[in-house]
Amino acid sequence: MPFNRPIPDSKSRPKIAGGIGAIAEAEKLMQIALLLPSAAVIGWLAGAWLDHRLHQSWIAICGVVFGCISGLVYVIRMAMAAERDSRTGIDAGGGTGKGSPNLKR
Repeated sequence: MPFNRPIPDSKSRPKIAGGIGAIAEAEKLMQIALLLPSAAVIGWLAGAWLDHRLHQSWIAICGVVFGCISGLVYVIRMAMAAERDSRTGIDAGGGTGKGSPNLKR
């Protein structure tokens, strides 16, 4: 029996109209670009504060490393979510190869 590609679901999310959609996408990309340096700075500030309070000299370095790692993890998660959102409009069928579930064999 030949493969019949299923009809895409018509209840998919509507895309945001023109200019506003472009602004929303630009905001997402700017957020990704600014997140990693801000996470490193926040980790450094928290580490420096703990250095001062606990009379140590190594906690600021750990704060920077922790901030970089946590920022990188969050940036990767955001980038994967942005890619997934952009792909939903392209391949709505799923491509399971089973054909339409309404067809009788």
